[in-house]
Amino acid sequence: MNQPLLDLVLANEGLAELDAGQRRLALRSLVAGRTSPEEVAQVVAQLSDAIDGYGPLSELMRDDEVTDVLVNGPFYVWAERKGKLQLTDVSWESAEHLSAFIERLLARAGGRADASQPIADARLADGSRVHVVLPPLAPGGPLVTIRRFPVAPFSMEDLVRRHMLNEECSRRLAGAVRDHTTIAISGGTGTGKTTLLNALLAHIGPTERVVVIEETPELVPSCAQAVSLVARTVNLEGKGEVTLPTLVRAALRMRPDRIVVGEVRGSEAVAALAAMSTGHEGSLVTLHARSAADAIERMATLALQASPGASETSLRRQVTDAFGLIVHLERSAGKRYIAEVLTVPCN
Repeated sequence: MNQPLLDLVLANEGLAELDAGQRRLALRSLVAGRTSPEEVAQVVAQLSDAIDGYGPLSELMRDDEVTDVLVNGPFYVWAERKGKLQLTDVSWESAEHLSAFIERLLARAGGRADASQPIADARLADGSRVHVVLPPLAPGGPLVTIRRFPVAPFSMEDLVRRHMLNEECSRRLAGAVRDHTTIAISGGTGTGKTTLLNALLAHIGPTERVVVIEETPELVPSCAQAVSLVARTVNLEGKGEVTLPTLVRAALRMRPDRIVVGEVRGSEAVAALAAMSTGHEGSLVTLHARSAADAIERMATLALQASPGASETSLRRQVTDAFGLIVHLERSAGKRYIAEVLTVPCN
């Protein structure tokens, strides 16, 4: 990328007022007098990617096989394809250029990261989730993690073809959703919890109202009556935070038939357990755990941490009463698969 030319383009305020098509024509006129005729098309494409696309990451973001993009400072960019990480030839000239790219990327997504707020999360225009950590928290240079999602959620049939589960397990889980069994989906990072949850949501009846609660929007529910609530972090004045527990409590006032919590990892466990124990059977949650049995213990531990005066025995009983199935996913050699489906015994 011709950095002086990019700086010139970014300083041209008139380009910002054009739509993407008009901007590309304006870029061609601007570039024509500053580079050779043979390079005009390539330079215009690079500038368009820098302004309206994903800069040096654009080719990776156009690759449907890429599920994760990991930027480890300006010189090392990794991409995951079919479950395997590969080092790419993408790079920036310096940490400063990478920081400028991050600023533009987050600005288009309505987010920001700077010295006062060096960690940021945002959702990109294509639905991908981006997480940023800046120096000095990342001494080796800015870190960017992009989790990409398919344009259309995978169906249970798709997951069978991808060997996440077999047909018998698929029928069992789809039937459990239709029968209003409350399900927890557990596993480590990148095991496919959100992918499976998206697929299961398609089996919720068309007359049921579903309230989806997430910290960062990732789910694309295909059920007929789904509404989404998304948490909000504090603003620059330290105000305006809306937490997951607050959203769970709000959801209970929205006449839900089912509540879906994208990831339980804190005090929202108490509110979620209360919802699932008071007439919202068939709700679904995901959480990090090492096994199906560990998921029960983790849910109880999270609830206990949020309610230190509560009885541990009582909370554990509440967990086992709330859930009917625990579906545990694992990942090995790049493959994501259901390792265990545990029927939770009634007390």
